[in-house]
Amino acid sequence: MSLSAADVVGELKALRKGRAIFTTPLADRIGPALRSTCGILEDDGTVEMRRKLSDRLRPLVESLPDDLKIALLAAFALDERARKPFYQERVHWAAITLDRDDRTVRRRIDEGIEQIAALAVAAAGPETRPRYPSRSWHTEELRVTLALDQPVPEAFEFRRVIADADEIAVLDLALTLPLSAESGESVHESDLGVDVFHGGVLAGRAMESSDRIGFALRLPDPLPRGARHEVGLRFRANLREPRYVCVPRHPCDLFDLHVRFGHRVPERIVRLDKVIPDDRPRGGAVLPADDAGEVHVLFRHLAPGFAYGIRWG
Repeated sequence: MSLSAADVVGELKALRKGRAIFTTPLADRIGPALRSTCGILEDDGTVEMRRKLSDRLRPLVESLPDDLKIALLAAFALDERARKPFYQERVHWAAITLDRDDRTVRRRIDEGIEQIAALAVAAAGPETRPRYPSRSWHTEELRVTLALDQPVPEAFEFRRVIADADEIAVLDLALTLPLSAESGESVHESDLGVDVFHGGVLAGRAMESSDRIGFALRLPDPLPRGARHEVGLRFRANLREPRYVCVPRHPCDLFDLHVRFGHRVPERIVRLDKVIPDDRPRGGAVLPADDAGEVHVLFRHLAPGFAYGIRWG
């Protein structure tokens, strides 16, 4: 992904809340910018993620002037003496240590976060060539929440795209509704409900294949090269096959999927990672559902034309 200081600042400010690096579950508090900065991998456990955060943040913090250093060591619970359960308690500890009031320490923390974010981005060096280049636009982040415990399954999709050319005015999107070969059914445009919450206007729909519905989203203003844009959509459809996949037409840096089964959790839920869309692979990592009947999977560097997601049964 393209690393920006603003993204790192935002994620650091989220990380400092609660128990900071000792938050549980920690994975939910670490966004793509911090994962990239700290070299955190998708399958890293909590202990490994905490170690990588500490190993990356501590040298950056140690390079700051003493007042900022003490404030940030407290903010992220990097100092053993400041490992208190609430952010405000750590702020107060730093205020006593620095002989300043809490308000001043909070300003020092904000200032320090800005500085270490700039240092982290500078250390990352120039942006590397993308794994799957695009001539028009690509998705930087796609976050989907799918609720299967509704009368009609609903998916909320929040997508951030980056223009790879000038004057990108329309996003060509699509959704696949998989069908089993034995069903003899076909998908129709009317099977899919689409609502645009923000970021554009639905400009047209068409069947692209027997199970794939394409639609055009006209943007409020054409995007210049390098510009980012966010859209929010809702889909409603009955799934004829027990699986949900993303088959990107354009490159996708990150696909974050939450699926809620509710009280009817299947016996087996399997991760699908870069499979041929029409295949029904037997393998795949088995995913446990949590106590709320939900599973969470994350994919990075999605290749156009392949399927990523889950199946169950």
